[in-house]
Amino acid sequence: MNFDPRLFPTVLIVLDVAAAAGYAYSGGWGEWRMIGYWLAAALITFFVTF
Repeated sequence: MNFDPRLFPTVLIVLDVAAAAGYAYSGGWGEWRMIGYWLAAALITFFVTF
């Protein structure tokens, strides 16, 4: 059974965006550094993978 090698990075991107959304929801823009951190992690993973 073969899996697409992009499966794990896609799941990781979704989790990174969910973490950013969690910080945005709980802390608002007061947590802008953590929101930016998780969104940057998602973008880096996206550009490296795809």
